Amino acid sequence: MNADETFSWQDVIAVDDVPADDVVGVIVAGKDLAIYSVDGDIFASDNLCTHGHARLCDGFLDGHEIECPLHQGKFDVRSGESTCAPVTLAIRIYPVRIENGRVYVAFE
Repeated sequence: MNADETFSWQDVIAVDDVPADDVVGVIVAGKDLAIYSVDGDIFASDNLCTHGHARLCDGFLDGHEIECPLHQGKFDVRSGESTCAPVTLAIRIYPVRIENGRVYVAFE
């Protein structure tokens, strides 16, 4: 079974609507997502910090790390792993693909 059979791909945003080296928030299929652009690559995660329940799209993106705007904890947008206290729980990362200038995110 390949990824296309196990995931439901959702069209979430135009690539051009994700500013270079920045993050935007979108709500798709009832999910609040953060969409990141880092060095031309696109990543997607849950938009809520696992520590303070702040929206990550309101935080500061520095390379592959998003800093929570509430308590300055950080996550790696590629893996979701926490990289700086006070956060200890990872955020969920979603598979991404680009087709015809659009960002698609996969949900199980």
